[in-house]
Formats: sequence, C-alpha cells, structure tokens
Amino acid sequence: MGVINKKPSLKLHPDEFALECTTVWAFPRRGNWATHKSDWRGNWAPEVVRNLILRYSKEGDILLDPMIGGGTTAIEAKILNRNIICSDVNDEALKRTKISLDFKVDNKSWQKIVKRDARNLSKANDESIDFILTHPPYADIIKYSDGKLVDDLSNIHDIDKFADEIEKVANELFRVLKKNKYCAILIGDTRRNKMYQPMAYKVMNRFLKAGFQLKEDIIKQQYNCKATGFWAKKSQESNFLLIMHEHLFIFQK
Repeated sequence: MGVINKKPSLKLHPDEFALECTTVWAFPRRGNWATHKSDWRGNWAPEVVRNLILRYSKEGDILLDPMIGGGTTAIEAKILNRNIICSDVNDEALKRTKISLDFKVDNKSWQKIVKRDARNLSKANDESIDFILTHPPYADIIKYSDGKLVDDLSNIHDIDKFADEIEKVANELFRVLKKNKYCAILIGDTRRNKMYQPMAYKVMNRFLKAGFQLKEDIIKQQYNCKATGFWAKKSQESNFLLIMHEHLFIFQK
C-alpha cells in the first residue's frame, strides 16, 4: 500500500500566551499561528488582538473591525468563537481578509465581509455591536491606495483634517456600539518638520467628543521598524528621538 501524506493540522493558538495586565505591552515576535502573516504593511500583531478580544468580549458576541486591513482581527475572532463584521473601503484588504479566513474551526462563529466606509455605517443598526476594535491608518504614513481611492483615510496628509475625518468614524462607532461596551483603537504619532505631532491624542480627543469615556491608555512598544538603522544615525546627527511606541486606547460607551 502507498503511504498517504496527511496535510498537517493548522496551529490555531500561540505556543505561549498570557493575558496582559499592565498599561505597557511589548511583543518582540509576531504571532505565527493560524493564517497570520506580517506582509500587510501596518497590520497589528495577533497578540494585541487576542488580548483585546479575550478581555473585552465573550464567546458569541458580535465584533466589528471597520478598517480590517490584512485580516488579523477576523482570524482571531474566528478562532476565539466571536462573530465579526469585517469592513474596509479597500478591495485588496477585503480580498486578503477572505483568503485569511480559509481555515476550519470547531465552533459556530460567523464572519461577514463587506465594503463600507467607516465614516458611514448606515446599514448597521444602532447599538448592535458588542465590541469594536480596529487599527486605522496613521494619516498618510502608509498609503494603501496610492492616492487613487478618494475614501481612503491613508490619503490624508494634514493631521487636523485626518482628525476631522476620524471624528466621523468615532460618531458612527459610538452609534452602533451597545451601551457600556468597549471600543479599542491602536494609533501612533509622527513628526513633521522635525517637530513631534501628537496624532494619537488628537484622535483620542475626537472619540471623547463623540461621547466615549477613556477606560485605558496602553503604550504599545514597536519593533522591527523599517529603516531603523538609518534613522538611528539621523537621530544622533539631527538631535531627535525615534518614535517607538503607539497608543492603544480603550474607550467605553
């Protein structure tokens, strides 16, 4: 009889995992379980998403990621038995998310992938979502559509204008989220003309203006930033510090 080569089963969980319990998170190595990949620029670490889902939702809840990007949130929601609505304005992101969800799990969770602008979720009912988590673009630091997609927030260079558009997102997220439930946003800062630009706090203020309360401000350390070696030298020559952290805001309605 011939030897039958069985396809190895997909590992669905990290080898080691502990729920974070402080306001500083650091993950030197990105998760490599399930279908996670790190080739979508700017996507967040699976460890961040897993921590958020486990802490701020329960099995069977309906989650929303309105800027799904590379699909990290969708993968973790499926594994952890949460239902999720995944939306984006970028067709490539939606295609990537669909591909990333092509694996089996032993639960009845569902995943819905739709093309929507996070500033207009009119098809979603008021107070219909149990938990929102997303990693929006940081203005135009990484452009996801090369300026061709009008609705793409990553095409906005002016930080105050970007914050204006994020306020529209915040208003919609506040509307669709259930009372007392949580909304998590990971956002970073940048520099313009050698001066520090507190983009994250501008975004935070727009969420507060929308009606949210700030539950937590978590500092997430960044690793493996592109061109770090080059910029380390520039930092010394021009006397500025490299930005190596992001803010993970947890808001409550």
